Amino acid sequence: MTIPDRPAGRGPHQQDDAHDHQHDHDHHDHHDDHGPDQDEIPGPVDGVDWFHRQLHHIPPSGLRSDTTQTTGMARYEAISGKSVGAENLWMGETHVPPSTNSANHHHGHSETAIYVVSGNPSFVFLEEETEEHPAREVRIDTRPGDYVFVPPWVPHREENPDPETEAVVVIARTTQEAIVVNLPDLSWVGPVRTNAGRPPVAGPGDAPA
Repeated sequence: MTIPDRPAGRGPHQQDDAHDHQHDHDHHDHHDDHGPDQDEIPGPVDGVDWFHRQLHHIPPSGLRSDTTQTTGMARYEAISGKSVGAENLWMGETHVPPSTNSANHHHGHSETAIYVVSGNPSFVFLEEETEEHPAREVRIDTRPGDYVFVPPWVPHREENPDPETEAVVVIARTTQEAIVVNLPDLSWVGPVRTNAGRPPVAGPGDAPA
């Protein structure tokens, strides 16, 4: 099947120029419905061209160990303000050797998400005292594929009870740098919220690494 060439000019049923102009205007309006005007595309702000900012690739060989550490585990930094210019995110890995427990610590006002890559690490925190029971340690046992959320200020530690296999997790935090405050125990040392409508008062040690 042969598709005929587009005619070079209008045929005998040509319409007046006013209609053509109206058609062009309608076509332009229709086009606007499917995409932004050039003026709407974000441009340079404070000297940074946000729309054309590059992506950053960090291979395993690019992980850095020059970040705050906790006894009994090794942290490796991948994405941070230092490595890629991130403003609201820190991401990396932690490795806990076989039959090893990390020291107790918290991450200040940063929220932390954990994804278990390998091994069967356990995460331990202190459940507050209630009328039913005294304060007690709670242990969350995990396996590869599990996720764990650590709220701000919650003291915790990682444990790897496996005698042979290293535990590896990926961690993401809501601050651009790693906030790690090492502690002697799991007692709460964060801010105290006295009224649900008021923000918490800053606690000790809430400083970037």
